[in-house]
Amino acid sequence: MPNSHRTLPPLNALRAFEAAGRHLNFRAAADELFVTQGAVAQQVRMLEEHIGFALFQRLPRGVALTSQGSVYFAEVTRAFKILDKATAQLLREPKAVTISVTPTFATKLLLPRLSALTAAVPDVELRTVATESVADFDRDQVDIAVRLTRPPFPAAFDTHLLFKQTLVAVASPHLITSRKLPMSIEALQEMPLLHDSHHHWPRFFGTTGKLAGAVFNQTALALDAALAGQGVAIACQAFVQADLNAGRLVQVSESTLTVDPDYYLVRKKSSSSTPTVDAVWNWCVTHLALA
Repeated sequence: MPNSHRTLPPLNALRAFEAAGRHLNFRAAADELFVTQGAVAQQVRMLEEHIGFALFQRLPRGVALTSQGSVYFAEVTRAFKILDKATAQLLREPKAVTISVTPTFATKLLLPRLSALTAAVPDVELRTVATESVADFDRDQVDIAVRLTRPPFPAAFDTHLLFKQTLVAVASPHLITSRKLPMSIEALQEMPLLHDSHHHWPRFFGTTGKLAGAVFNQTALALDAALAGQGVAIACQAFVQADLNAGRLVQVSESTLTVDPDYYLVRKKSSSSTPTVDAVWNWCVTHLALA
């Protein structure tokens, strides 16, 4: 039996199209989705390529839906409303709090503190969604999110800076053994490098050339490989501080690199925010903010 779902475009592309169709402006859609204007434009182009026709007319100020785009926009909006209703009926419970975080943030910062959170906010049913995808607070029923972003922020959102991205190079002490620390940049470049999807090593070394080494799609996986003695990883200091303190990892170079954007706690302002959501938010501000 053929799988009809194979013809469906990516959900992120549909989200970007729906937001852009409502605002008729890629910048306004980007602000709503907490992504860049370029990311919205890229998702819309991907959707147009997928379905085979233009959805928008690009104008000097904003965009306009094409005739086919208007029809598609109406149907996509209706489909999202159906999903909204179904998800709300299934998932929304008074004591449940859904927090969306990146996989590395979940592994390195949130999960080790989970028992402390549940002790501080008893009876909460915390639902953790670990994903790099854009979180839509209404459609995904997300109460709180941790994301890499930068100001200015839309007035509809509460935000709190957790920490900046200060990157450090780390490795297992078993890999370093006889090598003298801190290592020079030249010596570090001779080490087996572990890469993630952010590709920060070239900036760390001040080069544009391709660097050899194993590549992982998540920082958490690169750090696991570093802990196993497979090479040197580069990661936000906040994610490796516990391993540095415990001696499971060592910082191999005095050089650091601070990059944009920063990690922020984000939630949508709402007059119906529950005391449980407020309690989880306040706990995160107190215990996860390193800024």
